[in-house]
Amino acid sequence: MSDADLIMISALQHAMFCQRQYALIHLEQIWEENRFTAEGEALHERVHRERHESRRLFREEYGMSVRSLKFGLIGKCDLAEIWLEPETKAPVRVNPVEFKRGRSKTNDVDRVQLCAQALCLEEAFNLPIGKGEFYYLQERRRVSVDIDEDLRAKTISTADQIRAINASKKTPVSSYEKKKCDGCSLIDHCMPRAVGSVSRYVRGQIEQCLAD
Repeated sequence: MSDADLIMISALQHAMFCQRQYALIHLEQIWEENRFTAEGEALHERVHRERHESRRLFREEYGMSVRSLKFGLIGKCDLAEIWLEPETKAPVRVNPVEFKRGRSKTNDVDRVQLCAQALCLEEAFNLPIGKGEFYYLQERRRVSVDIDEDLRAKTISTADQIRAINASKKTPVSSYEKKKCDGCSLIDHCMPRAVGSVSRYVRGQIEQCLAD
């Protein structure tokens, strides 16, 4: 698998949040900044500018480029914490840390991104990774996440769904959800209320014709 075929880790979050949003960004190349995306981008730029730090048996790698040929993923880890074996100095434990501007979420939108980083790091270091962490800026605390089998399956499934969308070259039809859509930076391009209304109207006309 070439790098051109690899899926960006950040795209998993877009697809988990909304498959139409993913297609608008990655197929139609539409992007619009709002306060939330601008603040998030500024946070990640600040994190990636941090110097790599190391101590005798511990290293911190900021903005670490990673990929997995097994799962077809590529991207960056905001921070990879690496613990070393005292005698050989070989890595014995690796922990991905993702920085977010907001607050912790109850869904897996952020978690699949962290899990994808863990999958890439496992391949790079040939070590199992059972946990990752988020640092949420608004909460100013770390949140630990289990990289369990359910989350791994959901992450791999999301990547497969992205490949299906890419292969179809079709943008999914919108479905308006107030809490999700009203805060999306692409709402003016997506027009979920209008598109959803047209879709429902067309379905209604088809159903009526079939009934007649």
